[in-house]
Amino acid sequence: MRINGRDHVLDLDHRVTLLDALRERLDLTGSKKGCDHGQCGACTVLVDGRRANSCLLLAVAHDGAEITTVEGLADADGALHPLQQAFLDHDAFQCGYCTPGQLCSAVGALREAAAGHPSHATTPTTAAATGRPAVLTPEEIKERMSGNLCRCGAYNAIVDAVTTVDTATNTAATTGDPTTDDPAPDPAPSREAAA
Repeated sequence: MRINGRDHVLDLDHRVTLLDALRERLDLTGSKKGCDHGQCGACTVLVDGRRANSCLLLAVAHDGAEITTVEGLADADGALHPLQQAFLDHDAFQCGYCTPGQLCSAVGALREAAAGHPSHATTPTTAAATGRPAVLTPEEIKERMSGNLCRCGAYNAIVDAVTTVDTATNTAATTGDPTTDDPAPDPAPSREAAA
């Protein structure tokens, strides 16, 4: 598996979950074991760019997959991912246990919305239903993040943080950076580019 931009060869029992392989074999403890039943989202990681509950995935079934954990979101130079910074700026966490899963899920949600994938909250008349990028209203963000629970109740701040990054990304993509005229970066930059 390629995890956070680095190749790893693991010899594992076929019953080991991706979450347990990450935490126990690779010491990547950011992804948390919450319910261990795929219901809380604390273990969310990105698998080939899509969010997934790592507690439900068998590691051996992901041979050759590109896995990104919360540890892999920051740039190689240590600069925080825009969502990590937004979570700090908006106090989008309290105890922090669910935060790694929330961050990975938010990265996936932004990618899905940018690709025009509808959610349950998307109406037939909204842009996402027509294949154009989804407008992430608070209702859309809440629906897209509904698989990630937060017992501390930081939901409003999480919505604010995701909105901030979505707005910044969309603004920069449509107007370009005034100093460089480059489009906004992907909300989840590839670790390949950083390597």
